[in-house]
Amino acid sequence: MEEMELLKKIRQPIVEWYQQNKRELPWRKEKNPYHIWISEIMLQQTRIEAVKQYYERFLKQIPNIQALSEIEEEKLLKLWEGLGYYNRARNLKKAAQIVQEKYHGQMPKRYQELVELPGIGEYTAGAISSIAYDECVPAVDGNVLRVISRVVGSKEDVLESKTKKKFTEKIKEIMPKQAGNFNEGLMELGELVCIPNGEPLCEKCPLQKICIAKNENLTNIIPVRNPKIKRKKEQVTVFLLEKEGKFAIRKRKKTGLLANMYEFPNITRKIGKKEIEKVLEDWKLVGKDAKKIGTHHHIFSHIEWNMIGYRVQVKVENDEFIWKKKEEILEKYAIPGAFVPFRDKM
Repeated sequence: MEEMELLKKIRQPIVEWYQQNKRELPWRKEKNPYHIWISEIMLQQTRIEAVKQYYERFLKQIPNIQALSEIEEEKLLKLWEGLGYYNRARNLKKAAQIVQEKYHGQMPKRYQELVELPGIGEYTAGAISSIAYDECVPAVDGNVLRVISRVVGSKEDVLESKTKKKFTEKIKEIMPKQAGNFNEGLMELGELVCIPNGEPLCEKCPLQKICIAKNENLTNIIPVRNPKIKRKKEQVTVFLLEKEGKFAIRKRKKTGLLANMYEFPNITRKIGKKEIEKVLEDWKLVGKDAKKIGTHHHIFSHIEWNMIGYRVQVKVENDEFIWKKKEEILEKYAIPGAFVPFRDKM
């Protein structure tokens, strides 16, 4: 059977399966494009169960596009704390400001308008326009690529952009009128049945009779993912500097990793207690009673940090750092996940 003929056969089973098996999720209660947008951005790099609590808290504080366009960045990042990849939050605000000015505060309905907004790529634009408005455009993420590549028995590398582009074009040709249900069905199937790790639950799949990977015992090798470049590894020593109940934090550079975020003072090498005095001197500080407060391994997309932390009592504050009480740091300052294990030692 030709690939396109095979793909045409998945439309009705996917829509029907989704209608019968979809999970009850907060952003599915109504087809609100703002809610769908926020959930889709949060779900990038973050699992559904983890997103739920952030989503509810976010909407309580920022219920609509106007509120998002006007919120102070510090408050926005604090609400985003724990989700990581903070540029996602910054782009939300940038896009909201454009929507306020250009579309009078109403989310654009068309894919082509959505994809031009900051932080909204092809997948997110497809998800919003199809789920909220049933525009017949695909929304192809990793789950969809896995399902489709298994169904058609493709051994092309799903990590390559040309593979995603190819499948997006093919899915575009078979989009049914119930575009939102179809796209969500493909994603839901990949999340719950045609799973990313371990054996797929083929006996529960509505496509099992036509799936080439299942029928030819290829699910262990499809989808094909060629190894990524190895991450760079760095040693990082973190300092919890305390002066009479206040702790030192600082803002990172405007560009690069964790740009503009707040962090505890640190250096990118591993040192022992004997070298701490020299580091403090460079910061124009004098300290005592340095105590190790733990280690942490943090993985970013292209780098890994092996971290060790020390808590040090210092005699004076310096102007290089911001000195705040624990309660204020917890309430007002967004600390990236890499530093949270040390923040918890305050």
